[in-house]
Amino acid sequence: MKVLVVGQGGREHALVWKLAQSPRVEQVFCAPGNARTDQDGCNVDIGSNDIDRLAKFAQTESIDLTVVGPEAPLVAGIVDAFRGAGLRIFGPSQAAAELEGSKVFAKELMRKANVPTAEFCVFDEADAALRYIDSREEESLVVKADGLAAGKGVSVCSTKEEAKDAIRAIMVEKKFGEAGSRIVIEECLVGQEASILAIVDGSTIVPLAPSQDHKRAYDNDEGPNTGGMGAYSPAPLITPKLMDEIIEKILVPTVHALRSRGRAYQGCLYAGLMITNQGPKVLEFNVRFGDPEAQPVLMRLKSDLAEMLLAAADGRLNAIQPPQWDDRAAVCVVMAADGYPGPYRKGDVIRGLDEAAQLEDVKVFHAGTLKQGDRIVTNGGRVLGVTALGETIPQAKLRAYQGVKCIRWDGAWCRKDISD
Repeated sequence: MKVLVVGQGGREHALVWKLAQSPRVEQVFCAPGNARTDQDGCNVDIGSNDIDRLAKFAQTESIDLTVVGPEAPLVAGIVDAFRGAGLRIFGPSQAAAELEGSKVFAKELMRKANVPTAEFCVFDEADAALRYIDSREEESLVVKADGLAAGKGVSVCSTKEEAKDAIRAIMVEKKFGEAGSRIVIEECLVGQEASILAIVDGSTIVPLAPSQDHKRAYDNDEGPNTGGMGAYSPAPLITPKLMDEIIEKILVPTVHALRSRGRAYQGCLYAGLMITNQGPKVLEFNVRFGDPEAQPVLMRLKSDLAEMLLAAADGRLNAIQPPQWDDRAAVCVVMAADGYPGPYRKGDVIRGLDEAAQLEDVKVFHAGTLKQGDRIVTNGGRVLGVTALGETIPQAKLRAYQGVKCIRWDGAWCRKDISD
């Protein structure tokens, strides 16, 4: 069958790479792709938000399955448009994608469904939010823009002044545009974070191997939030007993609550969790594969991803075998451009990619890269996800950083403590 992957980041490169391994798949297209997605598939010069052209391409090329990587086209309704055109697509409807498109919607859904999460308040005026901060004791709070902000709309604030600065940046200075017209202010949960990805077909839920990511820009989890600076799988924190609790108390009631509201969920459901002393609580929901969590998780997946996503799109997940996993660990280290997560430079020539490709059990997933003639240059904030397998997490980490050492460009940097 023919498969179309929508997007151009590291997650999409990992999806193209894994889908191309399926004996059922004859060709994988990636729209628009990056400098190396064309090694595992075929790039198509259509932007990920150009829904009409994507649908026409899928019809013209007789695409059997479309897999959507990023959240923006999902929130914009790409799944509804494709289904309306009679095209098979893996991902949630626009109504179900509001789970990520609006943090207010997600928090209120969790409250009604008794899904454990942080206590919160919602504000649509900056003055009211600032007065609320003044009325509280000095404590850590989290301020979140309601809408999509490329993973950067969350500020963890340890003081009242930091919280008020975050409110002003989002609501007054409009740092994230209309995404910040409403905000959520919630208690700051304490514990260890984990990421749970699950494939859902509307009713059946198939959890994937757990992972943990590193959101903060700098070592020791310091600095501003980013889209993610690295991830690893499995997550030793998530025991089989804890996974059962997560399924029972978080995944099942969330999927049921969406279905009961006429928003049946089909796609990849991502639960970002804090494992607290009171048990797992939801930090956020995403409506697609995590990035960079997808890279180590898909490195470990031994089952046929195409078969799994096709079954989910057709509503028959209960008819296929549970996913099988490589017993080894996987670690992904994100290499970023100078200036990220702020304004960053583009166009720097990347060297050492062929050298890294020679390393055993190492795969370099491209994200913000572009081909210029016979050279590959930086074209985004998060540029590469160097991912490796190892018998243990420390061994996988060692291999990943060996890959990182091969690769150079002006201003390249990464965290040194991924998986520690």
